Amino acid sequence: MIKTNFVPMEEVLKIAEDRGIAIGAFEFWSYEVARAIIECAQELDVPVILQCGRLEINRMGGMEETVMTAYMACKNATVPIALHLDHATTFEDCNEAVNAGFSSVMIDASALPYEQNVELTRKVARRAQPFGVTVEGELGRLVGEEGDIAVKGPESAQTDPEEALRYAEETKVDALAVSIGTAHGQYTFKPKLNIPRLDKIKEKVNLPIVLHGGSGTPEDQVREAIRHGIRKVNICTDIQVAMGKTYIETQKKQGFKYSCQNLWGPSVEAAKNVIREKMKMFALM
Repeated sequence: MIKTNFVPMEEVLKIAEDRGIAIGAFEFWSYEVARAIIECAQELDVPVILQCGRLEINRMGGMEETVMTAYMACKNATVPIALHLDHATTFEDCNEAVNAGFSSVMIDASALPYEQNVELTRKVARRAQPFGVTVEGELGRLVGEEGDIAVKGPESAQTDPEEALRYAEETKVDALAVSIGTAHGQYTFKPKLNIPRLDKIKEKVNLPIVLHGGSGTPEDQVREAIRHGIRKVNICTDIQVAMGKTYIETQKKQGFKYSCQNLWGPSVEAAKNVIREKMKMFALM
């Protein structure tokens, strides 16, 4: 394991709770994207969570290579940064991330029956927490796709508040991802966050609450969710869409000539524009 300056995600979420804001958890899959995220966090002086799932990790060459990529992007940063494994579905992936130097892991066993979800999540918590690694679990399922996980249909099984309390007590997780009406990927239906359900979950569960599927969710709904206790918001698709569209449009401009900066520079700036605005939104600026 290389020496890094990542902080446990639990510490970042405590800052969010103290300030009554949310921290952005931004997906990265390369040094350029990680660097864009860090530069925006530095500019706005806000903590940030760098996160990636197995698909992104594979693109960067593996767990240790991902840790090194993230570290090189933020080694001179002056804001708190957590490195988070997103949507792991196996104990083995979480264990590998702990050994490689991630400061946080998410075990997503939400597709399993409740008791199996608890068993797997508790096993990850017992492995990771003694090393100061934060553990996020998930209860309830989001419509859409995240890596190899797919939930079809316009309605998702939203998180039950009483079950959330039981889950938190039985697993000992540090943060809880809930389903209150968002979706993974691009929306195929009009999103409507279930704020009353969120309030009931917050009444029962004394943990930082995580909102997955933040991309494409209307700003007013995200701000309202933060005011009602959301402390972490995941963003991936919005960054990818901005970069992909800009990459195509850049090459269509009259007089365009291929070079590293000409081709990729505008896409990175498009990513930063998205990230910067999300960070402002989450900090209720």
